[in-house]
Amino acid sequence: MPRFALTLPCTLLLAAACAGEQSRAEATPATPAGGAITDSAGGTTALATAAPAPAASAPRGPSMATFTPGDSVAPVVRGLYVNRFAAQSTRKMRNLIAVADSTEINAFVIDLKDEFGLNYVSRHADVNRNAGDPDKGKVRNLRALLDTLKAHRILPIARIVVFKDPWGAKANPDHVIRKPDGGIWVDKAGNVWVNPYDRFIWEYNLKVAEEAVELGFGEIQFDYIRFPEPYKSLPPQVFPGANGQSKPDAIAEFLRVANARLDKLGTRTTADIFGLVTTVRGPLEVGQEWEKLAPVTDVLLPMTYPSHYPRGSFGIARPNAEPGRIQQLAIAKARERNEKLGLTGERVRPWIQAFTLGAPAYTAEHIVAQKQGIYDAGYKGWVLWHPGSKYEVFLAGLAKE
Repeated sequence: MPRFALTLPCTLLLAAACAGEQSRAEATPATPAGGAITDSAGGTTALATAAPAPAASAPRGPSMATFTPGDSVAPVVRGLYVNRFAAQSTRKMRNLIAVADSTEINAFVIDLKDEFGLNYVSRHADVNRNAGDPDKGKVRNLRALLDTLKAHRILPIARIVVFKDPWGAKANPDHVIRKPDGGIWVDKAGNVWVNPYDRFIWEYNLKVAEEAVELGFGEIQFDYIRFPEPYKSLPPQVFPGANGQSKPDAIAEFLRVANARLDKLGTRTTADIFGLVTTVRGPLEVGQEWEKLAPVTDVLLPMTYPSHYPRGSFGIARPNAEPGRIQQLAIAKARERNEKLGLTGERVRPWIQAFTLGAPAYTAEHIVAQKQGIYDAGYKGWVLWHPGSKYEVFLAGLAKE
């Protein structure tokens, strides 16, 4: 099997990975269209213009009702991403709950802290000091929302953006990445990043995570758990307090500390990572490395979006046109690496592309294909990502359970 890690130089791999993560905030789905997809062999795969193929399904596994880290079998999570604005909207939440009630969806990944700051009002003054953009709103009664989700047997998962935190950096300028001249380092988009080595930053995010558990979240999912891209066109990054520790070791140590603290609260620790991490040997330049991260988390969520794999990846001419194969090949490699580490069970939960980025326009049929690819790789869980939390066009790809 061709190895993606061997097809492109590291700098191009990183660029593709970063483009993938960027789309999580920026991708806009196109209106689905009928027609056909040209596959890598020159044939075509017809797209349904009416009813899609039957939705792929697999046994659910244990209930979402209760779970502790000591349980012998982890639950199968099949979720939807819910952005901060959807979580603030009673109407949107009502619609998303209705989707979960009528399909296999049993979990919501909800923005609790994103690039705009907190999406709730903390009872801790030191946490609220970094509350974030006042114009982006907050969930008014978060505890009531979580109670409602639990009543519908939906697992609430708190998404916490960690190191890409412009508002946290603004409130804590002494805890940011620096330039060699001592100035504040800024990425290509003008964002200031907090310093991933800084234990003050760790503690702030862990306080948010622990409060999330107190409020009723059943799982913590850390995102942007990485360093910023070290583009040559930008000044070198300087990390006060690094003391010679490598980037992968710093990221792994944060997750190790988080896992130990959240285990005591009976809550899983999970982390979003670039899809490329499943196949690249060694660390990406942003500090993510499979063998260091998998043992210190309960679940890793690789962003294996087919649209973000360059042409020719895995020997596939147009990866975006073969979503099932991309998911199967990428996730099978993750399973192989976990087994070598002695990690079994639902320790990998891929992100599914529920948006269009380039041709073809994604429909419910592409959701079915990605699900089946994940099942073929040996896992049962997944989460759909749409940046606007708009899933109507994809609902026919969900099993009715």
